[in-house]
Amino acid sequence: MARLLRTTGAILALAFGVLALGACSSLRTHYVKQPSTALPPPTNTASARYIRSELDQHHDKSGFRLLTRSANALMSRIALADHAQHSIDLQYYIFDNDATGRLVAQRLLLAADRGVRVRLLLDDINVTKGIDMLDALNAHPNIEVRLFNPFHTRNPSMLSKAAQFLLDAQRLNRRMHNKSFIVDNNVAIVGGRNIGDAYFDAGNDTNFRDLDLIAIGPVVKEASHAFDEYWNSDAAYPVTAFPSKHASHYDLAQLRVDLAKEARTFAQSDYAQATLDELPYGPSADRPGDWFWGPAMLVADQPEKIEATKDQPRLRIGPQIKTMTDRAQKEILFISPYFIPGDTYTRYLTGIAAHGVKVKVLTNSLASNDEPIVHSGYSRYRRALLEGGVQLYELRPAAGKKQTQTAPGTSSGVSLHAKAIVVDRQLVFIGSMNMDERSKLLNTEMGIIVDSPPLAEAVTQFFDNATLPANAYHVALVGKGLPHAGKMQWKASDNGKPMVYDHDPDTTLRQRLQVKLFKLLPIEGLL
Repeated sequence: MARLLRTTGAILALAFGVLALGACSSLRTHYVKQPSTALPPPTNTASARYIRSELDQHHDKSGFRLLTRSANALMSRIALADHAQHSIDLQYYIFDNDATGRLVAQRLLLAADRGVRVRLLLDDINVTKGIDMLDALNAHPNIEVRLFNPFHTRNPSMLSKAAQFLLDAQRLNRRMHNKSFIVDNNVAIVGGRNIGDAYFDAGNDTNFRDLDLIAIGPVVKEASHAFDEYWNSDAAYPVTAFPSKHASHYDLAQLRVDLAKEARTFAQSDYAQATLDELPYGPSADRPGDWFWGPAMLVADQPEKIEATKDQPRLRIGPQIKTMTDRAQKEILFISPYFIPGDTYTRYLTGIAAHGVKVKVLTNSLASNDEPIVHSGYSRYRRALLEGGVQLYELRPAAGKKQTQTAPGTSSGVSLHAKAIVVDRQLVFIGSMNMDERSKLLNTEMGIIVDSPPLAEAVTQFFDNATLPANAYHVALVGKGLPHAGKMQWKASDNGKPMVYDHDPDTTLRQRLQVKLFKLLPIEGLL
């Protein structure tokens, strides 16, 4: 994932960004931005009647289906869009202009043609390659696109971005990391996945292992309310606010032709065929099947967090997450691709472990991490966590390769992208929030907290499978003497044969030296 200040290239670009100051220009100050809110949920559609029949049996509870497989996660979104009757609201950090992104765009366009109102809210940091597509979609009378916290120029180069960042770092370093897909105000998908090939096992490079929830019930209205707050916030700009020529009706017509052609090609692919093979047992909102039921709460940072000059806990979801983890009596499972606990949270986790609660963490290894600079922040606390009784597991880059049979076949490996917490196999959080300072203080985040032992068990199974010796390295301290005198080792297995490593496995000396160099930089608050 392209995260600000998390690559060497980004840091170097910032150093030379001032060279591009001349490329900056201002957003328009006069543009039309009409406030809008979620439409009332329909009651006379097949989906609405099915959902109502389910909810009538579970008063005041919400229902959930867990999306662990990437192909199901994609096709569930497609199925929901295809069945939409009144509205679709999407909020994403990334919406890639690639095969799966354009497939979703095609379904949004078809829905708009049926009269469905589509609102698409995207963080501006990654839209450069898709801005023409977004302009064309916005030309449809039933589609409106807004960009959150944008740069001043419509299609900035890397140097232009860096220059603008230097001039306006306080604002531009703060991004909207939320992810939600809400259809007819009756059903929502909330979790960790963005829209793009890498999130649906269709990428030619690293593919992400992730988790989403399909939700029905009261929590959907809460998600719609959160979406409206962001959509109507001062930080959300119409795509037409940029001083540039925008899509004509011809552009929309051409996009329609292009997307339809690409959708036909996608439908004939091996990926699509394998996905269809899964779908009879996969979830969508109007397909009969089992749901996980329980009281639930949508938690979302307030959009004003993007403008806060100092930490204001009332604007963020961290205190609600801590209330959940404070209840632990036996076990807490953490799944976070970017895990940088800092001194305070390290003491918190080791304190919990000291009281006899099992604390287990699954994060990326250096080999599977798509952001090595983040690993430098994590590795700083690894020994202290282990000494304090926290169990650490790091995903292997080839973990779960059997899950990628629907991918084109050229993936170089997998990387963890799921964000989840399980407390005592009863309480579950799934959302967009990593366990790091960026998620805590800089980005906006969201997720769902559910009280449901069956759902907690399903997420625990995901954790247990991911932490098997074939899929993850178990990091441990070994040797005689006091715990802090122990040697750090990584334990795994290959084809049933135990393997032990004395340094970050499956990495080069250059990678390990790079991490040591990053650890010298005072940038933890940006990670």
